[in-house]
Amino acid sequence: MNRSIKRSQIEKIYVKVNSDFDATGYMQPRSITWDDGRTFTIDQVKDFRPADMAGRSGDCYTVVIQGQEKHLFFERTDPLFSARFGRWFVERIVAV
Repeated sequence: MNRSIKRSQIEKIYVKVNSDFDATGYMQPRSITWDDGRTFTIDQVKDFRPADMAGRSGDCYTVVIQGQEKHLFFERTDPLFSARFGRWFVERIVAV
């Protein structure tokens, strides 16, 4: 039996995220907006943990959007650029 094996690769999709900060400085994501303008409310943040991102520090939020659990990542930017704190992304698996 000859089966073709498909490889996959993870692609970062950068998104706009609205978030709140509490008095302790904790960042709480509230909604995600895609490039095409669609906005989705984050119903719940189930988990938060540090995440290694190829030499940069960041965080992984496990969120619930429309009943589905997703991972939302915050990638901290280079400390030399003080006007940029970081940016948000989700991962998408693409076949190569």
